[in-house]
Amino acid sequence: MEMATERDAPTAAVVVDPDGMVSGWSEGGRLLLGWTAQETVGRPVTDLLVDPRPESPESPENRGSVCDSTGVVPLRHRDGSTVDAVVTAHPLSGEDGRALGHVVTVQPWGRRPVIADRAFEQCPFALGVYDPELRFLWVNSSACRVMAHSEEQVLGEKYRELFPQLDDMAYTNRLSEVARTGEPARLITVFRPLGSNYANAWATSMWPVRDGEGRIRAIANWGFDMSAEYWARQRLLILNEASGGIGRTLDVIGTARELARTPVPGFADLVSVDLFDEVLRGEEPPSASAFTPGEAIALSRAAQHSAKEDTDRAPGPTTSVGHAPGSIAARCMATGRSAVELVAEPGQGGEWAFGPGLAADPAHWPPGNPLIDGSIAADGLTGRITVPLRARGAMLGVVAFSRRDRPEAFTADDLILAEELTAKAAVAIDNARRYSRERTTALTLQRSLLPQGLPSQEAVEVASRYLPGGSGAEVGGDWFDVVPLSGARVALVVGDVVGHGLYASASMGRLRTAVRTLADIDLPPDELLTHLDDLIIHLSSDLQPAGHFEPTGEFGATCLYAVYDPVSRRLTLASAGHPMPLIISPDSTRTSVRAQPGPPLGIGGLPFEATEVELPEGSLLALYTDGLVKSRERDVDQGIAELQRVLNHSVTSLEALCDTVMEAVLPERRTDDAALLLARTRALDPHHVADWDIEPDPSQVPRARKLAVDQVDAWGLEEASFVTELVVSELVTNAIRYGEPPIRLRLIRDTSLICEISDASNTAPHLRRARDFDEGGRGLLLVAQLTQGWGTRHTAGGKTIWCAQTLP
Repeated sequence: MEMATERDAPTAAVVVDPDGMVSGWSEGGRLLLGWTAQETVGRPVTDLLVDPRPESPESPENRGSVCDSTGVVPLRHRDGSTVDAVVTAHPLSGEDGRALGHVVTVQPWGRRPVIADRAFEQCPFALGVYDPELRFLWVNSSACRVMAHSEEQVLGEKYRELFPQLDDMAYTNRLSEVARTGEPARLITVFRPLGSNYANAWATSMWPVRDGEGRIRAIANWGFDMSAEYWARQRLLILNEASGGIGRTLDVIGTARELARTPVPGFADLVSVDLFDEVLRGEEPPSASAFTPGEAIALSRAAQHSAKEDTDRAPGPTTSVGHAPGSIAARCMATGRSAVELVAEPGQGGEWAFGPGLAADPAHWPPGNPLIDGSIAADGLTGRITVPLRARGAMLGVVAFSRRDRPEAFTADDLILAEELTAKAAVAIDNARRYSRERTTALTLQRSLLPQGLPSQEAVEVASRYLPGGSGAEVGGDWFDVVPLSGARVALVVGDVVGHGLYASASMGRLRTAVRTLADIDLPPDELLTHLDDLIIHLSSDLQPAGHFEPTGEFGATCLYAVYDPVSRRLTLASAGHPMPLIISPDSTRTSVRAQPGPPLGIGGLPFEATEVELPEGSLLALYTDGLVKSRERDVDQGIAELQRVLNHSVTSLEALCDTVMEAVLPERRTDDAALLLARTRALDPHHVADWDIEPDPSQVPRARKLAVDQVDAWGLEEASFVTELVVSELVTNAIRYGEPPIRLRLIRDTSLICEISDASNTAPHLRRARDFDEGGRGLLLVAQLTQGWGTRHTAGGKTIWCAQTLP
């Protein structure tokens, strides 16, 4: 057979007699070594050896003669060169067992069957052998195809001298390292084969080739094109980067910029993200089925990133980007399918960008792709992938991935990657849109529940600020309030509801309403917090989920309630788990509050302690929530110390001081909302307050009327004399008739004229409708009709009935 013929030639057969002389020589010997039978028969066989010592292992007594062995032996060719050959000696014996000599077979060292040579030559992997100086010794046809050179052109040439333009230092340096160390190596290189504009990834293995003595005679290597596998890995790396890089913030513009940056420059050179204005505003986007290819679509360029400029460009929501009817973007949004535009047919000018493989198979393209559109070359592009941005059945916009600085064409696998990136970003953008909508709703609700303007009163000068958490945080439940009270007093309130979002905002509104209601009945701070605590406990039980409703979460809060009296200059306060206020005296020293906050609201069963502090006129009070002083970078004590440092009495405007505090104290990365209420105390002029003790005798009523009228006239308020005389008469009469001594009458001239009657009884009067024949019951009705307001407040020593008249 042909295989047998190719395998047996050219093998030499030599007969050697017992004395080591050649007695027979085959034609194969001539073909292999060049010697004829006439030149070798009768000569010592050792004359054919370059080194008379055989390389094969044998005993010392056989050294220098033919023995029963096989080994690699360097033989002398007739032309003087050396031929490495595999020599095998076979002993010959006669009938009587006497040794007749040896038959020696000689084959070239490393000689394989010819079919094996053809297998290596036709191997689809690139095979090559270099000498230690990196000269080509042998290459197969696949290696020649990669190098775009024939075997005759490269044999004997050095790699770096033959291909200086490749400058593939990693490959040749590794070959040199294998030749120097004798250690095998593996390498993955990305390069552009000669004659092609397309990058390929190759995996190469290198190993030393040694002779029988272990000397490195050559370096062999094999390599294969793993572009499809390599670039699939690169796509996975881009997707992995996208997993951690897209959707890090709950901001629509920020997420769009993350989508534009992630694929550049590894996948594309230019990425643009266009969104509907509704998405940017947090509103509901159009339905994905609401478009037709024949209509123009107006979008806004939310983000754009270019590898060439290495900058982000986001013109903003006011910059409109129009897509004409029938354009690629309009068709993509109408059909919901992506489109790939290429300058030329795939494969023209070279192989696919990522090497041959499944990605290059046209059968792997979705229907209608790719589109051959030479017009994109006018924009400097070699390819573009347009993907509609869809999430949860809504159309958010469109994304374009473009290549302009590289000749590689997009593949079907590239389209899959672009769609994966867009799908991930679409969900993140829609989440950001939904969050923006909820945040806007919660913020609107909260701002509507907070005081739109602080009420007018003379007890304190006030200024306030409220800032929601950063863009990545939900709206919280911080609130503040200023409530005018009877007797020219004022209540200052600040609180914080547990949780964030709409639920916290709604809960804050309920608590603020409850505080104002309890403040209107003039409860002391500790009692007010006790009632508020009971209210929260009841609300918590009412908010337990029933049926299919979702649980609303924990309901709790902290609150600080303080009452300032400008007549006595005393501040009475109580806290339910809230930080105590900072009180700065006019001389810039801090006034300590000797009290500890009580438990937060909603725990129940624990008392609240009220503390009273006398303040000099002009003292500065700072009420705040923990979002102002607490952050991840510092603890509460550090924040309070910083707040105290910033508070400065030399600033005349509390509004300006509020701005200074917010700028200096607020953490950079805010995760919670913050409220600040500043108040500077005032003291009522002692000449604007008059009080008298009244004996519990009806005959004292005329005296009381006269004292009140004389004082009103002394203040120059003659117009109020008639009403004052009437209400004093009614209130003093009721106190004498139904109250307990001691009885005291007090007039206060503030923004209104206040009349107060105090006694030791805890029984509160009630306004009622008198019948036609009733002799009494009309006094309080008369007071209520003639004055701006009236009420009752309970004290530790009884009660006080008050009424206020509007002054001209």
